[in-house]
Amino acid sequence: MSDDSLAVAEVPLLTIAPVDPQHLQALALLAEAAIEARALYPELFAPDSPAPTNAPLGEREVYLLAWREGVAVGCGALRRIDASTGEVRRMFVTHGARRDGIARALLARLEADALALGYRRLVLETGIKQKPAMALYRASGWRKIKPYGNFVGDPTSVCFGKTIR
Repeated sequence: MSDDSLAVAEVPLLTIAPVDPQHLQALALLAEAAIEARALYPELFAPDSPAPTNAPLGEREVYLLAWREGVAVGCGALRRIDASTGEVRRMFVTHGARRDGIARALLARLEADALALGYRRLVLETGIKQKPAMALYRASGWRKIKPYGNFVGDPTSVCFGKTIR
């Protein structure tokens, strides 16, 4: 075996950084995620329904973008539910960047940020058709929970929770 056969493929550097939810790239990723959601769940969206928006950050909240080679390829947010519980929201990775560990890295960073912000429990919601997302959450130690908040009674929602330490 020559040294040439031991060459290792290079993985492009991934940077995850907090941004304002109104950041141009945050809104662009949100629009892309909305297009995908409308295609997966057309029964949930009226043709004239407005595009989603990102609310400003509140206390103990964070919005993250994942960048690869200067291009925003993923996002995730942490929103406050109560003093001890945060909600993971806006998890999305662009189609071309999937299966590269970006969602896993974003989720791990959100969990670390949540712990640093004093949260002890996290919850999230995803759709029943998003099997890869559910597999990621289960593999990351999340467990299925009863629907909460606006998701109670929504047959397209699956909710997960995790205690963090």
